[in-house]
Amino acid sequence: MLREAPDQFPTRRLVVAVIVLLALIAALVLAAVSFRSGASTDTALAPTTEPHESDSWTLRAPEETPGVLRPLSPTADPETFARRVAAGLFDWDTASAISRNAYVERLVAVGDPSGESTPGLVADIAGYLPSNEAWRQLRSYSTRQRIEIESLSVPTLWEQALREAGPDGFAPGTTAYTVTGVRQRAGIWESEPVTSSHDIAFTAFIVCGPTYPECHLLRLSRLDQPLG
Repeated sequence: MLREAPDQFPTRRLVVAVIVLLALIAALVLAAVSFRSGASTDTALAPTTEPHESDSWTLRAPEETPGVLRPLSPTADPETFARRVAAGLFDWDTASAISRNAYVERLVAVGDPSGESTPGLVADIAGYLPSNEAWRQLRSYSTRQRIEIESLSVPTLWEQALREAGPDGFAPGTTAYTVTGVRQRAGIWESEPVTSSHDIAFTAFIVCGPTYPECHLLRLSRLDQPLG
């Protein structure tokens, strides 16, 4: 079990507040940009491309023990952690016995041990996973999904925020990674396998050492509205 580091950083609440503010700024900057047609996990209830021949059916479901969702492996490396968060958000299979809530709980389990950002993180995750009703509809198509990561980078605005905040502004090891990639979705439509793909981007705000021995997830930007 991960133990919370001693509360020796009196600016913890300020850290969380600033992270939320940065995410809101990013949302306002990009508010004029509409979501791409495939960005919403609730509206894309079934794959939309033409059926593929069986020999081209290459999208694999996450390798999980039936009915059991493995936790995200701990790591002290922020980039590796960001990749695992991306997989935790986008790799799922509605046809398995694993519930939507299990995917939420797996991500919350790697959240900030202080619990201060947990309510916000739960709300953030809801913007990435299908709703319970959408999950049930997706299950009727045996829909599964995974992400192909194309790039990870520390946003320029985050580097600016670190400079302006100074050495006492953020808990040591707090950083942000913007992830870009392609969301691959597959399922069955009228007894034929079909696939669809959509570009995605988001920013994960995380904290690692020396504040904690392993990385933890603080907040997420809105899907397709990453920090610049």
